Amino acid sequence: MSVAAERDAQPLGEKLFQQIVDIINSGEIAPGSELNEAALAQRFGVSRGPVREAVRRLQGIGLISREPYMRARVISLETREVIELFQMREALEGMACRLAAENMSSEEAARLLADLESDRNSWTTGQPSRAFDFHSRIVEACGNRRIIESLNGDLHQLFRLYRRKSGMDRARKIAAYQEHWQILRAIINRDPELAESMMRSHIARASANLARTDDAGVPQINWSGTPGQG
Repeated sequence: MSVAAERDAQPLGEKLFQQIVDIINSGEIAPGSELNEAALAQRFGVSRGPVREAVRRLQGIGLISREPYMRARVISLETREVIELFQMREALEGMACRLAAENMSSEEAARLLADLESDRNSWTTGQPSRAFDFHSRIVEACGNRRIIESLNGDLHQLFRLYRRKSGMDRARKIAAYQEHWQILRAIINRDPELAESMMRSHIARASANLARTDDAGVPQINWSGTPGQG
């Protein structure tokens, strides 16, 4: 089933949730910006009720903040909070990567390698890219349902927002591809210890890069249509 077909089959609330998340992750609504429920309802051709419910869910996972008597806003975390979020990712994704090296089938690894190369070709040539998320694929292959629910559930949307910001740096994006390739090679070679170590180092570098860009300002490079690579 295609992504479009899957979304058509989703309940309205889930569909709206994903649509609003996509708008936020695309950068159309920047961190710190107000979220206008009436405008969103008009945009998606629905009443305010379902939009309000989707916004409440976004608030529940920490992607939206709302002060009393104020409109909802996309979060804008302090550098310290972002670093803490990435430290959580480092620990959990490191273990996920270790488990993936033990559990991922050769066929899964071959498909992931092909998709990694296809994604790289799309953003280096400027061609439109289909949705590809290296990190969520690794997590899904780990086989630990607790880790999968933690990293690929609602919290994943918060990770995506700041991974996208990290991936706006061209130099970081190129380096991240090389790191992804090395992580996958460790998985293919069935080396859990190396795979975990590489994933933890990869996320730590992405966190350090994000902290630097928060201090100096994110480079204004157009990577539209491509997900963050951190």
